[in-house]
Amino acid sequence: MTLKESGIDLGLAVAGLFGSVLCSSKQAGANLSRTIASLVGGAASANYVTPLLLKFAHLEGEPQFGFAAAFLLGFCGLRGVEMLSDRLLPSNEPKSTNTRKRTRK
Repeated sequence: MTLKESGIDLGLAVAGLFGSVLCSSKQAGANLSRTIASLVGGAASANYVTPLLLKFAHLEGEPQFGFAAAFLLGFCGLRGVEMLSDRLLPSNEPKSTNTRKRTRK
């Protein structure tokens, strides 16, 4: 069984991975689990969503458009994973303890 038969297009996944690496490089050291989830999410979104996007845009069969779309989906897919992880995974960042309301004087 090949990767293609199991649903993985290595070219699209690598392009998506590079897009997610580019986006995550600025905060990679902050939270390792979030960084790994973001990289996997970017590569997976590029791998599975790119063919659908190319079909809707009538661009299937054009590999250069596929890799460009996969890169962008990897870059954007990272943000979606980060939003989900912010909601589902506890953060180590301290929360503000200032609960006092501001009033006008």
